[in-house]
Amino acid sequence: MSFCPLEYRYGREHVRRILSDERKIEYMLRVEGELALAHARFGNIPRECAEKIASKCNLKDVPAEKVYEYEKKVKHDIMGLVLAITDACGPDAGRFVHLGATSNDIIDTAFALQMKEYIPILREDLEGVCAVLASLAEKYRKTVMVGRTHGQHALPITFGLKMCVYLEEFMRHIVRLDEITPRICVGKMMGAVGTGAGFGRDALKIQDAVMKSLGLSPEPCATQVVARDRHIELLSYISNVACTCERLAQEIRNLQRTEINEVREGFERRTQVGSSTMAQKMNPILSENICGIARVVRAYLTPMMESSILWHERDLTNSSAERIVVPHACLLIDDILSKTERLLRNLEVYPGNMRRNLHLTHGAIMAERVMIELTRRGMGRQEAHELIRDIMVNLEDKKDLKNELIRRIRDVIPPEEIDNLLNPETYLGASDDIIEASLKKWKRMRSKISSSKSETRGGE
Repeated sequence: MSFCPLEYRYGREHVRRILSDERKIEYMLRVEGELALAHARFGNIPRECAEKIASKCNLKDVPAEKVYEYEKKVKHDIMGLVLAITDACGPDAGRFVHLGATSNDIIDTAFALQMKEYIPILREDLEGVCAVLASLAEKYRKTVMVGRTHGQHALPITFGLKMCVYLEEFMRHIVRLDEITPRICVGKMMGAVGTGAGFGRDALKIQDAVMKSLGLSPEPCATQVVARDRHIELLSYISNVACTCERLAQEIRNLQRTEINEVREGFERRTQVGSSTMAQKMNPILSENICGIARVVRAYLTPMMESSILWHERDLTNSSAERIVVPHACLLIDDILSKTERLLRNLEVYPGNMRRNLHLTHGAIMAERVMIELTRRGMGRQEAHELIRDIMVNLEDKKDLKNELIRRIRDVIPPEEIDNLLNPETYLGASDDIIEASLKKWKRMRSKISSSKSETRGGE
């Protein structure tokens, strides 16, 4: 019987595999094998014993079920792993398994390996979202719509500019991910309190050898655990990305309101059902799903922060919380990002409705422009602001706005110029230049991404 929705409803299978307990055990086995080889390199154990340990540290020789069986018996996960490896190696080599190490030497280093595998997928998710946003920004860079503040009509913008705001934010997330990755992919091999005493005089060399073979950086100064500020940074980052996705999804939900209807998320009209009773409904369920899951993701940040506050060199209060919050947050943000990309790819945009809404207030959204023009022609800015505010607030029918403006300001601005001042399509400022700069930035980033992937494939 399935209990957790992540087992059957949320998250992609290939990411779930990376974050699974079986994958974690596979990585812990690899760490134990590399530890044995490092010991042999510095003469602590016989070479043949180390090679046998390393050769047996795989899920075929040490199946997860055997580890679980031992853990159930001894009530200790890493000791269960050690005993299962020892069985697989036999008495000669088995006596050197886990020599000098503490549990979190293995757990934290294995976690870093999981993140090393997971983070490139997260980055690809972000790149996918950026690519669609850039496409939308380019396509709709000239599509004028109402900009809204406080839920009210404010000034005209373009839909392309709106998409560029999110594009810039997601590009920053890519940069942030690249910045934090070296701080996340960190392991340790320094024993129970961080001194490395159990590894002998070559402790630091053994740690360096293990981390180098695994492609990780060593924690420069550890307690029994890798410093949890690293885990907090990861969860903070994931929460930040969740905020951006929710903000974008919420914008689409708002613009899909019946009264606005400027965009709409894709809806499979022939088969999809919006409501069990209201047959006309086409609800923004994907956007709402993103918003709901994002709130769960952010909730994981608090227990992660609490888990960093450990007694002395370490207690166990972090362990149970981290088993839940870290893999769940990582899987859910992947789920959110893949849905965000799908949402954007299938987005229906209605320029006609944007144009209709743009003129709902009959030019009232151009109040700033008229005020600035009055100031340019000699009226004080504050005086101009009060004049326009008085006209706007006291006008009973906005259809009379143009005539009222002509009546009140004709001595400053000729009537024939007022039409142009009230035209929202001619008051877009530097919008197009801003969009162009963002698109160029994305093209440069995309070019670097392509080059990096080519180099990686070449290296393989």
